[in-house]
Amino acid sequence: MPSQRFVNTVSRSVLGLAGITAMSVFAFPGAPLADGGNAAHYNLYGMPGIVDMPSAEAPADAELMATVSGFGDTTRTTLAFQITPRLTGSFRYASIQQFPTAASVGSRQIYYDRSFDLQYQVLTEGRIRPAVALGLRDMIGTALYGGEYVVATKTLAPGLKVSGGIGWGRLGSYQPFGETGSRPTTVLGKGGVPTYDRWFRGDVAGFGGVTYAPNDRLSFKLEYSSDDYVDEQTIGRFDKKSPWNYGIDYRFRNGTQLSLYHLYGSEVGAQISLVTNPRTAGIPGGIETAPLPVAPRAPGADRDLGWTQDTQRVSQAKSSFAELAAGEGLVVEAVKLEARRATVRLVNPRYGAPAQAIGRTARAMSRALPASVEEFEIIPVVDGMPMSSVILRRSDLERHEHDAADVMLAKASIRDAFGRAPRPDAGLYPKFTWSLAPYLELSVFDPDNPVRADSGLRATGKFEIAPNVILSGSITKKATGNLDETPRRDSSGLPRVRTDYGLYALEGDPSIEFLQAAFYGRPATNVYSRFTLGYLEEMYAGASAEVLWKPVQSRLALGAELNYILRRDFDQLFGVQDMVTIDPNTGAKLEIPNVNGHVSAYYDFGNGFHGQLDVGRYLAGDYGATVSLDREFANGWRVGAYATVTNASAEAFGEGSFDKGLRFSVPLTTFLGTPSREVSQIEIQSLSRDGGARLNVRGRLYNKVREYHEPEAAKSWGRFWR
Repeated sequence: MPSQRFVNTVSRSVLGLAGITAMSVFAFPGAPLADGGNAAHYNLYGMPGIVDMPSAEAPADAELMATVSGFGDTTRTTLAFQITPRLTGSFRYASIQQFPTAASVGSRQIYYDRSFDLQYQVLTEGRIRPAVALGLRDMIGTALYGGEYVVATKTLAPGLKVSGGIGWGRLGSYQPFGETGSRPTTVLGKGGVPTYDRWFRGDVAGFGGVTYAPNDRLSFKLEYSSDDYVDEQTIGRFDKKSPWNYGIDYRFRNGTQLSLYHLYGSEVGAQISLVTNPRTAGIPGGIETAPLPVAPRAPGADRDLGWTQDTQRVSQAKSSFAELAAGEGLVVEAVKLEARRATVRLVNPRYGAPAQAIGRTARAMSRALPASVEEFEIIPVVDGMPMSSVILRRSDLERHEHDAADVMLAKASIRDAFGRAPRPDAGLYPKFTWSLAPYLELSVFDPDNPVRADSGLRATGKFEIAPNVILSGSITKKATGNLDETPRRDSSGLPRVRTDYGLYALEGDPSIEFLQAAFYGRPATNVYSRFTLGYLEEMYAGASAEVLWKPVQSRLALGAELNYILRRDFDQLFGVQDMVTIDPNTGAKLEIPNVNGHVSAYYDFGNGFHGQLDVGRYLAGDYGATVSLDREFANGWRVGAYATVTNASAEAFGEGSFDKGLRFSVPLTTFLGTPSREVSQIEIQSLSRDGGARLNVRGRLYNKVREYHEPEAAKSWGRFWR
C-alpha cells in the first residue's frame, strides 16, 4: 500500500506487527537451548549483541528470529536470519515518539523508520583468537540508526564472554577518539537506498561489554555504549546520564528469550526474542500411517508371463494397485502394463516431499502388479503436465528396502517425461472441487496505519475440464476490517498501478478475487507452457502466456512471460475501466500500458540457495530487473529476499526509493504433523508502490515443474521409505 511516515495512533503500530509476526511465523517449536549458555544473544536492535551494542557472535546457521524491544519512547521490531554460518541479516521497523522531524498529528508525534542490517563474522573464535565481525547498521534506510563497526568477542571461561570494538555513525557519537573523514549527518527523507557514502566515515569511538551465563537459562550483561543518542537528547525525550548499560536475559527451553535492561543511567527497557531454526526443524510429518511393506517375489515367479494374455488378471492388477495407492492418498490416473514394465500416471495431492509419494507408489506396485514386471516407471503429473519419469527396478526395491534412502536414489533414473505418460483413464474428467473457509488479509508498513487487516469468508472453486484445462475462481465477503480506511491518494509519479489498492478494498465487497481459465502443456522435450485468461487478480484482468525451459537434471531454467492486461473496476466484479490514472498532485493523466512481461533465469546454487533474475517491463511501464535469493530447506521451509530496480527514479518511486521485501514459505505440515502440500506464504514488503510492480498471476510454472526434477527431488529423498 502507499505509505508516508507519520500516523495518529499507536494501537496498531509495531507492537501489532510483532504479534502478527509471532503468530504467523513463530507458532511452532523454537530452537533448542545451546549447551553451557553459549547460544548467541540478541541486543535491542535484534542483532547479535550485548545490550545496545553488537558482539562478534554468530547465531546457529539458518536461525530465524523476531524481537520486540522497547525503552523510553522507542520501540523496535526486528526480523533477523542467519543467512550463512557467518552472515547475519535483519529488517527492522522502529517507532520513536516526539522525533524532531515528525509532523504533528493530533496530540502525538510519532516517527516510523525501516532499516536493514548486515553483520559478517570475518574470523571464527579459536583457542586464542577471538571471533571478529564487521557490521553495517541501517545500511539501507534513512540512516537514522546508521552506524558501522568492527567488534571482537572471546570466550574466557564457560559462559563468560567479553566483547570490544570500535564504531562509526551512532556508534561513534560518544567520546570519539579519532575520525576517518567527513560523514553526512542528515536523516535521508525517502530512505531505501544504500548509505555507502557514510560507511566507516566520521568520528570513531570504542565500546565493549561482558556477558556471563551461569547456566543455559540465565545471562547477565554489562556494557559500555558509544551511542550518545544525540537526536533523542536534543528533543528532551531521552535523558542520558551514563554510558553504562546492564541487563539480564532468561531463555525458555524452546529458545524464547526475555530480557530486562537498565539503560544509560535513566531508562528501563524490555525485550522478547522468539527464535526458531528451519534447518534443524526436521522433515515434517511422521504421525501418518506407516507405508505398505515391499512384497518380495517368490523365486522364479518373474518367469510367469501367462497373465499378459488374461485381460481379467490385467484388469484386476490395475484395480488392486489403484486401490492401494488411494489408501496412501495418491491418485493413479492410468497404468500401462507390459510384460516386464509398468508405467504409471500419478497425481500427488497429499505429500509435500515428492520422494515420499514416489516411494509409496513403488511399494504399492510391488504388492499389486504381476511378478514378471521388473521395471517401474512412475510419472508424476501436475495440472496435466508430466513432470518427470522416475524409473526404479523392482529387484532393487526388494533388495534395499531396509537400507538408507540414498541407496535407492543412486539406483533410480530420473528423466524427462515428454511423450511418456499414458493418457488418463476414461471417466476421471471433468471434476469439480470447492471450499468455503475464513480468510485474513493483512497490510503492514503503511504509516497511516501500520497494521491493517480484513477478515471474512472466501469461497473457492476448481473445475478441471481436462487434466490440463482448469477453470478456477475465488469470491470473498468481508465480515470486518479496516483495509478500506482512508485510502491514500498521494502521488507516486507513475501510473497508479498499485497505489489505488485502498479504493479496491473500499468498493470491493463482495469481490471476485480471480476467475480464470488456465491451459497447461508440454510442447516439446524440456519445455512447459501456460496460458491463462480471465480476471487474473484483484486489480487486473487479461491474458498471460508463459513458456519454461527446464531439463530434468539441470539446475538452470529459463522462462518468458507476456501479459496483456485490462484494469478492473474498483468493485472487483465483472467490469473494467480505462487504463488511465490521474496524478492527485498535478492532475496529469498517466496511462497504464496494456502489455508487460519478463524473461527469467532460475538457478539452484546448491546448499539450499536458489536464485532468480527477472528482466522486463513492469505494470507501470517501467523497465528493469528483479533479483531474488531464497534459502530453502528439505523440510519445505523457505526464507528469501528480493529487490527490484527499474528506470523509474527514486524520486518518481517515492518513499523507499525502490521495491524490496522479504518472504517466507512455511509448510502447514509443520503444525499438523501429517503430510500436506499446503504452504503458508508470508511476504513482508517495506512499501508497496507503483514502481517495479508486477502482475500477480496464479499458477506460474517454475515451482510446479522443478519440484519433481532431480535436483529438487533428491533433497527430500530421505523420505522415500517413509
